[in-house]
Amino acid sequence: MFLNNSFGRSVDILQRTMDAATLRQQVLANNIANADTPNFKRSSINFESELKRAIESENVRKPGAALTNEKHIGFDRVENYRDVRPRRVLDYLTQTDNNGNNVDAEQESMLLLQNQLRYDLLTRSISNQFTQLNIVLR
Repeated sequence: MFLNNSFGRSVDILQRTMDAATLRQQVLANNIANADTPNFKRSSINFESELKRAIESENVRKPGAALTNEKHIGFDRVENYRDVRPRRVLDYLTQTDNNGNNVDAEQESMLLLQNQLRYDLLTRSISNQFTQLNIVLR
């Protein structure tokens, strides 16, 4: 309903980012819970960079190329930010323990706190959006 204006778009992006932060909280908690499990590989969530790329693709227009086949990928393809989903990524490259586990509990705890602060900021931002709407309606 409101997705065609800046208010709806902002609220939608904030809501999607909050969902990603909730998923990230679960993944980080799982990483910490398995810090002593042999051969456990930590996971992370990739969302914000993909969302940024999708939003920037809407603003930047690349020169169009002639497509000779419908299966060709166009250079000027605009990615819809609503199609971006949080993606869980396993980290196979690092190893911190002799048992094959790559979870650093201190690093994960720091990331957990950072994610909680990000979530708090997002809730304040969305609350601010509705406060501004309430002021306009009065």
